[in-house]
Amino acid sequence: MMNKYNPDVHHRRSIRLKGYDYSQSGLYFVTICVKKRICLFGEIDNAKMILNDAGTMIKKWYYEIENKFLDIKCFEMIIMPNHFHCIIKNVGADLCVCPDKSLRDQRILGEHTGSPIHRVVQWFKTMTTNEYIRGVKNNNWQRFDGKLWQLNYWEQIIRNEKSYQTISEYVANNPDKWNEDKLNPSKNII
Repeated sequence: MMNKYNPDVHHRRSIRLKGYDYSQSGLYFVTICVKKRICLFGEIDNAKMILNDAGTMIKKWYYEIENKFLDIKCFEMIIMPNHFHCIIKNVGADLCVCPDKSLRDQRILGEHTGSPIHRVVQWFKTMTTNEYIRGVKNNNWQRFDGKLWQLNYWEQIIRNEKSYQTISEYVANNPDKWNEDKLNPSKNII
């Protein structure tokens, strides 16, 4: 029997900006981490990320996002040994004003019609988890504990060009900073 969510017991807090419509047009910086920060996607060698087969699979599914969600465009990304950073843009978030009766039952007038970021992340996690499980069974990929990804993810709304440039540089330079990265599990080993 599943327990109902109880904030006093479960202590899970939303990281979403309260009242913000994540289906509206805009750029978003997203980070998804492997559960328990296990390094599954490759390794850093001379400040470069060397993808293993699992890392290559993550890259493939990232670019499949545009085929699944026609209103989402994929920008910079980096796959790290145990996490993934990307910049995505929701480009199709126009208000639904079409009085077409066939659409009336599917959408509420005045709502944004773009794909909410949480649905994009949920789909990406599902596709990559399913393929990773196949890799474990068929190709002896390293096993993971229960779930491939952490339950939540981190996102930041990119509000202007300066913020976009800063985040874009962070993504590009992430492998170079791996030794200082708080997500590096060997960072705290003495």
